[in-house]
Parts: sequence; C-alpha cells; structure tokens
Amino acid sequence: MMTGKAGGQDERKERLAQALRDNLRRRKTQARESKEVETPQRPDDARG
Repeated sequence: MMTGKAGGQDERKERLAQALRDNLRRRKTQARESKEVETPQRPDDARG
C-alpha cells in the first residue's frame, strides 16, 4: 500500500525538478536574448 504513495511522491518530485530546470533554462536564454537585443541598439541610439 505504501509503495503507491511513495512512487507518486517521487514522480511529483521528478516532475517538479524537471520543471525548475526548464524554467531556469528559459530564464537564462531570455536573459541572453534580451542582452543581445539591447547591446546593438545602444551604439545606434548614441549616434542619433
């Protein structure tokens, strides 16, 4: 009887860990993209 509960908790933990990893990756890529977008625009703005 206890194996079902423990298995479900392990599954949930694995899903949560995977979701956290995906979120971290998304945040990193978004941060990189936003930096890449901002960097080339700054010299153009300065030139006028």
